[in-house]
Amino acid sequence: MSWLQILFYLVVLVVLAKPLGGFMARIYEGEMPACARWLAPLERAIYRFCGLRADQEQGWKSYAGAMLAFNLLGLLAVYALQRLQGFLPLNPAHMAAVSPDSSFNTAVSFATNTNWQGYGGETTMSHLTQMLGLSVQNFVSAASGMAVLVALARGFTRKSSSTIGSFWVDLVRSTVYILLPLSIVLALVLVSQGVVQNFAAPVVAHTLQGAEQSISMGPAASQIAIKQLGTNGGGFFNVNSAHPLENPTAFSNLLEMLSILLISAGLCFTFGRLVKDKRQGLALLASMLIVLAPCIVMVQLFEQAGTHAQQLAGVELSAAADQPGGNMEGKELRLGIANSAIWSVATTAASNGSVNAMHDSFTPLGGLWPMWLIQLGEVIFGGVGSGLYGLLLFAIVAVFVAGLMVGRTPEYLGKKIGAFEMQWASFAILAPCVAVLFGTAVAVLLDAGRAGVANPGAHGFSEILYAFSSAGNNNGSAFAGLSANTPFFNIALGFAMLVGRYLVMLPVLAIAGALAAKKLVPAGPGTLPTHGLLFVLLLVSTVLLVGALTFIPALALGPIVEQLQMLH
Repeated sequence: MSWLQILFYLVVLVVLAKPLGGFMARIYEGEMPACARWLAPLERAIYRFCGLRADQEQGWKSYAGAMLAFNLLGLLAVYALQRLQGFLPLNPAHMAAVSPDSSFNTAVSFATNTNWQGYGGETTMSHLTQMLGLSVQNFVSAASGMAVLVALARGFTRKSSSTIGSFWVDLVRSTVYILLPLSIVLALVLVSQGVVQNFAAPVVAHTLQGAEQSISMGPAASQIAIKQLGTNGGGFFNVNSAHPLENPTAFSNLLEMLSILLISAGLCFTFGRLVKDKRQGLALLASMLIVLAPCIVMVQLFEQAGTHAQQLAGVELSAAADQPGGNMEGKELRLGIANSAIWSVATTAASNGSVNAMHDSFTPLGGLWPMWLIQLGEVIFGGVGSGLYGLLLFAIVAVFVAGLMVGRTPEYLGKKIGAFEMQWASFAILAPCVAVLFGTAVAVLLDAGRAGVANPGAHGFSEILYAFSSAGNNNGSAFAGLSANTPFFNIALGFAMLVGRYLVMLPVLAIAGALAAKKLVPAGPGTLPTHGLLFVLLLVSTVLLVGALTFIPALALGPIVEQLQMLH
C-alpha cells in the first residue's frame, strides 16, 4: 500500500500539471481563457488604482528595480504589523508585540518566499498579522518568483529586444488569474474537511484528566491554501500540517501534498509553450522527476526500516503479536510513514517547508535526503517560478560544458551562451551555497550558535546545517530540535534568506536581459538537442555533481556519521 500511494501521488501530480501549465501559458501570453475572463475587471482596476499601463514594458534593470522595491515594501509592512499588533484590531487573544529580531526574521522570511518560522504561529501572531501580513506575502512573494521565470522565458524567445516585459503585469496576472482562484477553491475544500476558518478567540477544552487545554482558532484554511500552492509553507499553527485543525483527514493530506508541487510542475509545461517547444518543458519535468522519485523511495525505505533499536524491538513485538515495524516517532499515526515520506520529500524538493511530520525525528539517513534536496538549490520543482529558473541556470551550465567538450559555441533554445551568462549563472548557483556553509561554520564556532543546540554531537551539527540550508535556499522547514528563535539565529538566518533569494533573482534577470538582446541562432548539425534523454541526463548530472561537491563533506559530519554511530 505504501508503494501504491507513492505511485498514485506522482501520477496524479503529472496529470493535473499538464492542463494547469497550458492555462498559465495562455495567461502570460495575454490569451485569457473563457473561465478567467470574469477576473479581467479586477486586473484593470488594479492597474488604474496603481497608475500602471499594461502595455508599457521594462528593461531588465527596471524590471529588477521594480521587483526589489515591491519586495522591500512588503518586508517593511510585515515588520510593522508584528511590532504594532498589540495596538491593532483582530487580536482576540491579546497578542503582544513580537520582538525586533523575530520580527525582522519573519518579515524577511515571508518576503523571500522562505516562510521560516522561529515562533509558534497561534501563540505569537494576531489574526490581523496572519491575514494582512503573512497571507498577503504568501501571494505576492510567490507571484514575484513566477514573474521572474516568465521574464527569463521571454529572454529566450525575443530577438534584439531591450525589454523583457513588465514586472507589474506579470505580478498582477500571476496573483489574480492563478494564485487567487486556486487558493479560493482549495480553501473551501479544506474547510469542508474540517480545517478551521473563523475569527474566534481560543477555545478552552477540558481533558479526561480534568486539566484545561487552550485550542487556538482563526483564519487558518485561507492561509493554508496559499501557503501550499505558493510553496510558502509557513503554517498557521506551530506544528504546521501535523495539526489536526490544519490537516484533519487523509483527503486534506493528499490535496495539500499535491498543492505543494502542482504549480511548479505545471510551470514546466508553461515554459515549453512560452518558448514554442513543448518538448523543452517535458525535458525539464523529466529531470525533476528523475531526482524526486528515488528520494521518496529512499526516505520510505529508511523510515520503514527504523533505527537499529527499533528493529530489535520490532522483532520481539512481532514474535508476540503481528506488530509492523518502522520509525513512527514524530509522525502522525493517522497518516503513517508513506504519507510522511512523500510530504517530506515534496516540501524540501519544492521551496515549501511545510511538514506533516517532524524531520528532526527521522532516522539519520531518512533525514539526509530532505536536507540534501534543499542543498541542491531548490531546483527539483523548487518554489513556484524560482525552482524552474534555478534549474534553467543549471541548464545553461550544462550546455556550456557540453559545448566545451565538442569545441562549439554553446547554444540553448536558439541563444548563444557566452561568458556573461556563464558568470552570472555560476554566481547565482554558488551564492546560496556560500551562505549555507559560511553561516553553519560561524554558528558552530560561536557560543551564541551552539547555545541553540539541544542535541550534542553529530545530530546537533545536522540541526544547524539544516537550518542554514533551509534559509539559504528559501525552504523554511527545520530540524526542530534547534532553538532558533534567538537574536543570533534570527539575524543570521535572515541574511541567509536574503542572499538565497535576491542574489539568485538578480542574476536571472540580468541573463534574461542579455539573452533578449541577442539574435536567434538556427540549430545546426553540431547543436546539442535539449529535449532528449541525453540532455536530461546531462542536466541531472550537473545538478547532482554541484550538490555533491559542495555539501557531501558537511553531510559526512552530520547525518552520515550519525548513522554510523547508530549502527555501532
